Amino acid sequence: MAGGGDSTRAILFALGANFAIAVAKGVAAFFTGSSAMLAETVHSLADCGNQLLLLLGMRQARKPPSPEYPLGYGKAIYFWSFLVAVMLFTVGGMFSLYEGIHKLQHPEQIKHWYWAAGVLTFGIVAEAVSMRACLVEVNKARGNRSLWQWFRESRQAELVVIFGEDLAALFGLVFALIAVLLAAVTGNPLWDAIGTITIGALLIVVAVFVAIEVKAMLIGQSVDPARQKQMREFLDARPEITQVISLITLQLGNEVLVSVQAHMREEHSVAALTEQINTVERALKQSFPEVRWSFFEPDKKMD
Repeated sequence: MAGGGDSTRAILFALGANFAIAVAKGVAAFFTGSSAMLAETVHSLADCGNQLLLLLGMRQARKPPSPEYPLGYGKAIYFWSFLVAVMLFTVGGMFSLYEGIHKLQHPEQIKHWYWAAGVLTFGIVAEAVSMRACLVEVNKARGNRSLWQWFRESRQAELVVIFGEDLAALFGLVFALIAVLLAAVTGNPLWDAIGTITIGALLIVVAVFVAIEVKAMLIGQSVDPARQKQMREFLDARPEITQVISLITLQLGNEVLVSVQAHMREEHSVAALTEQINTVERALKQSFPEVRWSFFEPDKKMD
């Protein structure tokens, strides 16, 4: 992976956890009548579908280039990641808000609250395991950067989405558990409605932030700043190059396009100049395996 984290592993952990949680919460929602539990059931089912879409997107992104798509299908993962963010906003967030407002207008007492509490506790543990697996991959990618800085600079759309989903799911489960316990202790079902609305607001906020980041990748971003700096330093240190005029990079899924304009040491022999360029490109791709396409433009020094 270009970003250093194994997105597939994180997705599979999240898929397994969410499926188990969805089944457990669905059973509990049926027996308790909790709207917060129902909202969390829908959220978990939506997450399962979202993770399948991400796996589909990653598979499509691996398709080789074709005459119609000469730069490959790498950006397909951005489309599916953006679609997942939209679903997180609508199926998760908006549905939870609707259900919460409905319960505010028509409050109902929670039945068998201990079912809800038990399932939510199980869900928190399962989601924490999934979140830990995601953070392991995120930490591989972020290096010394903070989580927020990694989130803003990462070019692994699927890992950004899984991180956002896991974070929203974990906090959503905590909010749901607090709402159910407050409703049971006080006997006031409005706490359940408030918990549902809080979950909806959380999902919408996370979905918006994820969508903003994925949209930037979909439009066309450079590689992350740290990686671009490494490429620039690599080119500056090459003996064949006397000056790098410009370096343009474009992230295409897990592959990268690089365009370089530079003054070369050899300016008289076309054959020698061509060999220098080929040497630099081979070394660049060896040092940065994600570079799939490179375009090199030599420039002549002005006297």
